[in-house]
Amino acid sequence: MHPGCSKNHGKLKTLMTEVRAADLKLVPRRAEDSAPRPNPYHHGVPPVTYMHICETDQFSMGVFLLKTGASIPLHDHPGMHGVLKVLYGKVRISCFDRLERHGGGTQAAPPLPPAQMGALRRSVLRSSAEYTEESGPCVLSPDRDNLHQIDAVDGPTAFMDILAPPYDPDDGRDCHYYQVLTESEPNSADGKEKEVWLMEISQPSHFWCGGEPYPGPEVHL
Repeated sequence: MHPGCSKNHGKLKTLMTEVRAADLKLVPRRAEDSAPRPNPYHHGVPPVTYMHICETDQFSMGVFLLKTGASIPLHDHPGMHGVLKVLYGKVRISCFDRLERHGGGTQAAPPLPPAQMGALRRSVLRSSAEYTEESGPCVLSPDRDNLHQIDAVDGPTAFMDILAPPYDPDDGRDCHYYQVLTESEPNSADGKEKEVWLMEISQPSHFWCGGEPYPGPEVHL
């Protein structure tokens, strides 16, 4: 990372650490307003909604709101930096990275039909941790923690999300989804990083994202 970018990235992390739901005029949702049901997201009710704040060619900013029991499936951020800050509730974030090498790992490739072998990705589980509004931001970069899954824990939750640059399929930054195929095995001496096999999949049918108005202060660019 360029020294100037690194300095600004540090400033952004500091500012994001201080952001609270009240700053964006968000009222935390109650668990009973987002209680799980036998089919929790029927009748077209999305499990996740997004409040758009602003977007330019350089970055996007918004807020994701997850209902009780909802998840944002494992997905990537090609060539992108990101900062995620929980505003209320609790999330579990599992961070992965793809490994470029295809041989010499701790696990053999899982047996799949030949047509699916091209979708296999040798990867590493970097971390899996819970975040609340008191936690610092979760940070991703093009080569570290670039894939993640986000699960709501113990009720509804919301987090602010900044991506730079934003998704743009026309510029090679489309969102891809993945499924974990194998149990993780230690990939480092301390056992914290674990090697796994992922398979690229279509967007899961149980996940979709709706939109809702952003109630907070206007951003002046």
